[in-house]
Amino acid sequence: MKDAVIITSGGMDSTTMLYEYKDEIALAITFDYGSTQNGRERLCAVTHCQRLGIKHIIVRLDFMHRYFKSALLESADAIPEGNYDDENMKSTVVPFRNGIMLSIACGIAESNGLKRVLIANHAGDHSIYPDCRGTFIDAMSQAMQMGTYEHVEVFAPYTHLSKADIARHGKALGLDYSETYSCYKGGEKHCGKCGTCRERRAALREAGIDDTTQYLDD
Repeated sequence: MKDAVIITSGGMDSTTMLYEYKDEIALAITFDYGSTQNGRERLCAVTHCQRLGIKHIIVRLDFMHRYFKSALLESADAIPEGNYDDENMKSTVVPFRNGIMLSIACGIAESNGLKRVLIANHAGDHSIYPDCRGTFIDAMSQAMQMGTYEHVEVFAPYTHLSKADIARHGKALGLDYSETYSCYKGGEKHCGKCGTCRERRAALREAGIDDTTQYLDD
């Protein structure tokens, strides 16, 4: 039964979820909030939704780019290099991003008679992104259920999985991860040095997947 909305960026995690739960998804939403990587991610999201025949909408959140402070909303030069658990990576946090996206997706879900909002947060994000942690997701789900007639809830099955675990799901599904985009710098090729590039490389390697991503430092 197709009773769900999915938040999909075009990155590895949400693309894996899109394919894994395609039979349950009635609508996919991509949020454009003016981040450095939004444009390239969005193209991937469009490609996969068209391929699967899933209705897809793009919701612009221009106010975030204007009023929020984050390295992701500035320029490629503002993006720090390093691992996700490095202190300087906190500059990539977009304040309450998932809270805002889940709230909007919840309203869209109820407007369409749908019961769930799927989001692909995972354990690798927990160290610096508070709105990716299980406690936050559970609290948002409870608030959404209490605030809607349809009792819309969050479905986040990857919350306690690593990115490598998600990549293994994708491997089993036969996904080609070269058709996803991860780099925070938003260039034609992945930089290979920002937190999300490093995490992508490590996950694919751990999952035993041949990494065909084009990196600048290759």
